[in-house]
Amino acid sequence: MSFIGALIYDKSMAGSEEACLRDWRKVLLGQVTGAVLEIGAGTGANIEFYPTAGVNLVLSEPDKNMRKKLQERLSQSGRTRVSIVTGSAESIDAPDESFDYVVSALVCCSVVNLEGVLVEIKRVLKPGGRLVFLEHVAASEGSKRRRWQNRINPLWRLVAGNCHLNRETEAALVATGFTIESIQRESMRKAMPIVRPTIRGMAINSVLGSALGSE
Repeated sequence: MSFIGALIYDKSMAGSEEACLRDWRKVLLGQVTGAVLEIGAGTGANIEFYPTAGVNLVLSEPDKNMRKKLQERLSQSGRTRVSIVTGSAESIDAPDESFDYVVSALVCCSVVNLEGVLVEIKRVLKPGGRLVFLEHVAASEGSKRRRWQNRINPLWRLVAGNCHLNRETEAALVATGFTIESIQRESMRKAMPIVRPTIRGMAINSVLGSALGSE
């Protein structure tokens, strides 16, 4: 992401953060414990919502401009037992079965290879570990909003850092072998109509799913 993109990101999301995202983050992240990796941590919108006890947190952000703002927010938070790394979601620099939780918040839309990222997340999650997800996704197939997403997507990707309007992230999770433990579908309030459909919840790295992925 460009310097300007990183500079305006928080301001562009402020309305939705106040309307719904902060509440969603608080509920989702209040449940994590143990070794936790957040991929694409961006400017650090999630930092304040992680429990302060019982969590060893790794924040991964490959973009240097976003990472600078992430470091600033982390310094202001006063949190300890947190490290920032530069790796990408496509190639996580961690041994197999390293984490109890992986967190992805508004990240899956913009990765180059979604299926590859999910396989990599499964690799670093412990068996039974959980992926916490909060993502904007494709609208219902055949809907007017979906048709607009499909039309606008090529241009949107160019101006929005490879963000896809029509990613079917839930289907990709299932296809990769995750078991959906909980999921909520809701409109992201105060967002542009084409990015309002969201999913959030938890997916389990089941033993069966891990075994299938290794074949």
